[in-house]
Amino acid sequence: MTKIIVFGAGGRAGRAIVAAASRRGYEVTAVVRDPGRHPDLEAVAGDVTDPQSVARRAAGHDLAVHAAGEMSPTFFPAAASALLDGLAAAGVGRLIVVGLSANLRDGGGTLIRDAPEFPDQFRDFARSHAAGTDLLAGAPPALDWAVLCPAGDFDHGGADRGRYAFAPPDAANRITYGDFAIAVVDQIAHPAVSRAYQGTASA
Repeated sequence: MTKIIVFGAGGRAGRAIVAAASRRGYEVTAVVRDPGRHPDLEAVAGDVTDPQSVARRAAGHDLAVHAAGEMSPTFFPAAASALLDGLAAAGVGRLIVVGLSANLRDGGGTLIRDAPEFPDQFRDFARSHAAGTDLLAGAPPALDWAVLCPAGDFDHGGADRGRYAFAPPDAANRITYGDFAIAVVDQIAHPAVSRAYQGTASA
C-alpha cells in the first residue's frame, strides 16, 4: 500500500488532502506541529522546518505533501530546505506542495503578485512562499516535485463538484478544498505534473 505523509494536516487544504487520500485507500500520516490543538484529527507531532523531524516522520513513506503555512517571511524557505534534506534522508522520491496563485504568471509573463491590482499586504507573503518553492528547482533528480495551487483562489464556501481541471491564472477561477484535494491525490496515483507549478480550478 502506498504510504503518504501530509505536513500541515491541520489546515483546510491539509485536512481535505488527508481525507481524500484516505478515501482513495492510501495509508496516510497526518503531521501537525501540536496535535493537542487538533483533537479531532488523528495526527502526530512534527516540524516541517526541521530536517531531522522531516526525515524521522517521513521514513517509510512513498510520497510527501507540504500543506503547512505561516505568515513568517522565513517559514517557507526554511520548510523547503528542511523538506529537501529530510526527504532525501528518508528516501522519499515525490513531493507535492500546496502553492499560491500569486506565484503563477499571467498571459504576458508577469507574476500575479507583481500586478498593480495585487493587494500590497499579501506581496511579502507571496514572495516568501515563492522563495520556498523556488528552492525546489535545485532539488536533486531523485526527488520529483510538483506545486499545485488554485488558478485564482480557493472557494471557501462553495460545494465540492468532485472534479477539477488544470487552468491558467484567472481571478475568476475558484476551486473548493475538496476538489483541490482530488487534484493532489490524482498526482499521487498518476503524476502528470513534474518539477512544475500548476493552477487548478473546480470544473
